[in-house]
Amino acid sequence: METLDIKLPQMALLYGLSALPWLLLWLIGLRLSRDIGISILRMTLQLALVGIYLKTLFNLNHPWLNGLWILVMLIVADLSILKRAGLKARYFALATFTAIASSILFTTAYLVILVIQPPHFYDARYIVPLAGMILGNCLQGNVIALERFYSALRSNVNEYETFLMLGASRWEAVRPYYREAIKAAINPTIASMSTMGLVSLPGMMTGQILGGSEPWLAVKYQLAIMICIFTSSVMASIINLKLSLTIAFNAFDVLRDEVIQKP
Repeated sequence: METLDIKLPQMALLYGLSALPWLLLWLIGLRLSRDIGISILRMTLQLALVGIYLKTLFNLNHPWLNGLWILVMLIVADLSILKRAGLKARYFALATFTAIASSILFTTAYLVILVIQPPHFYDARYIVPLAGMILGNCLQGNVIALERFYSALRSNVNEYETFLMLGASRWEAVRPYYREAIKAAINPTIASMSTMGLVSLPGMMTGQILGGSEPWLAVKYQLAIMICIFTSSVMASIINLKLSLTIAFNAFDVLRDEVIQKP
C-alpha cells in the first residue's frame, strides 16, 4: 500500500489552516503575525531543502557522505545546545560535542548494526533518520540538564560555598544540583514512554503506518527508537555535565563568570 500524495492545491489548503491560530492570537491581542509568518516560511524552506538533500543522499548512499551529514547534524546540535543553555560555545563546544557524539554514535550503531541489521550498516535510509530522531531528543535533554544545573548553581552559590567550606570536594558540593539536573533532563522522556500509545501515537509509528507498514512492525521500530532515545539522553546528559565541570570552575572551585552568556 502506497502513501497518498498531497497535491499542491491540498498543500495550499493545509497552509490555510494556519490562518485560524493566527486569527485567534490576533483577537486576544497577541501581535505575533511576523514571527508566525517567518517561522512557517523558514520551516517550509528548510524542510524542502532537506527533502532534496535526503533524496540525493538516499540515491547515492555513500558511507562518507552519510557520515558527513551526521557530523553536520552533531555540530549544529552542539552549538544549539550551548546557545539555548546560556553557555559560551568557545569554552564548552568540545565537551558537549564529545558527549552527544559518543552517545548518539553508540546508540545508533547498536540499533542499526546489532538490532535492525540492514545489508549495509551505512544505509542512509536507516542510519540518517534514526540518528536524527535520537539526536533531536538528546538535544532537548542536554539543554535542560545544562541550563538547570548552572542556573541552580548560580541561585544557590552561598549554599555551594558552604559545602566547600565544610570540607566537601567540588564534586560533593555540586552533586545535589547535578542529580536534579539529570532528573529534569530525562523526566520528559520517561513521561513520554509511560503514556505512549495511551495519550498519543508517536510520530515514527504514525509515519510508518501511513507509509504502508504493518502496525506490529511500526510498534517494534517505535520501541527500538524510544529505548535508544532514553539511553542516549541519559548517557549524553551525564557525560556532558561531567565534562563541563572541568571547564566551568577555576582552581579555587569558583564558577567562572566568563563561561556564562550574558542575558
